[in-house]
Amino acid sequence: MPRRIVRICAIAGITFWAGAACAQATNAPPPKDAIVARKTVMGAIDLNMDEVEGMLAPDGKLETADAREHLDIISVLLQAFPHLFPPATNQWKEGAERDAALDTFAAPALWTSFDDFYARAGNAAKIAFAASRATTLDGFKSHVAELRSACNACHAAYLKTE
Repeated sequence: MPRRIVRICAIAGITFWAGAACAQATNAPPPKDAIVARKTVMGAIDLNMDEVEGMLAPDGKLETADAREHLDIISVLLQAFPHLFPPATNQWKEGAERDAALDTFAAPALWTSFDDFYARAGNAAKIAFAASRATTLDGFKSHVAELRSACNACHAAYLKTE
């Protein structure tokens, strides 16, 4: 139970920070801070996804309560995620040297098609939530495969892999 409380507090803090950053458009944090924040959020999504996919692997063991918790966390983080892309963080430059920990790999198309990006994140959040409510192994597998597909499609559209 304490682990769950820590996770919920962390998610609430990230969500609050994202909302506060958007609300303070004239007093926004430096772009590099927003970039690091979104990398942190994506890292948390990735870690939780790895845990669930590990449980669903042929040699894995589905722990339903843990899988649901991971998927709920993914859902919440995906709802906050698009708010970490203020226009000032559109800093991709072809051929520039980048620090993988600090610099953006978001494609400029993300900002010109922000409504699509926002909708994709919202859809993925809904898939993660639906997955967290699965009641069978096949249900988990189906929803998690759909979530992975949604993530991969968004990365294909909006992530530079140079």
